[in-house]
Amino acid sequence: MTAGTVYNKEKFLNKIANSLGRERKTSGVVRPEWKHRPQYEVFKGMSQDELAAQLEDQCQRIHTVAKRATMQTLQNVLKDAIAELGGKSIINWNDPRFAEYNLTEVFEEFSNVEENEFHVWDPSIGEENITIAERANIGITFSDITLAESGSVVLFSDKGKGRSVSLLPATYIAIIPKSTIVPRMSQAATQIHEMAQAGPIPSCINFISGPSNSADIELNLVVGVHGPIKATYIIVEDK
Repeated sequence: MTAGTVYNKEKFLNKIANSLGRERKTSGVVRPEWKHRPQYEVFKGMSQDELAAQLEDQCQRIHTVAKRATMQTLQNVLKDAIAELGGKSIINWNDPRFAEYNLTEVFEEFSNVEENEFHVWDPSIGEENITIAERANIGITFSDITLAESGSVVLFSDKGKGRSVSLLPATYIAIIPKSTIVPRMSQAATQIHEMAQAGPIPSCINFISGPSNSADIELNLVVGVHGPIKATYIIVEDK
């Protein structure tokens, strides 16, 4: 099977139309225009600074530490975050933004400590990356889109950006360029839709809102059941 090839599409769609008791409509379909779209009114017109403040406020509700940094202070802020989360072992995406944001020195310094372990996601070693992520103390990624309303980071996975980096380590750090912050899910969905119209989109897109939280029917909160037990967001003045 060729990657990206859709098989039996017409047969599948014809069967659905037949089950609905009608012929398939293949032309003349007009996308509805809704008179009221309240989903776009939340935080409408806010500046990036105002959205960043809303994101910080939401972080308090989702048990996430929020830190601020400039391009000049980011190295020290990241070092502090790593120390606060216990250091020891880190796994990163293979992401050129780490070099663009001058963070490779931080990881080189971390790696030079004998007892520390540092790993960059390597597609050539396959599932061994997952084993490394399972034993890592900290996973670090960039956020591709960030939702002020829910405090969610949106991560676009690819062969160098395994989703396990944000899910399997005990703790998680998201580096958030301030320019990536949007009001809410509505704007993120619009961006992803535009990406899909322009070409291929990532095979996996994760929306992560702070550390792992689960509650049973009696609302007893349990942290860390299906993801990191602690999360830190570093909001960077990137423009």
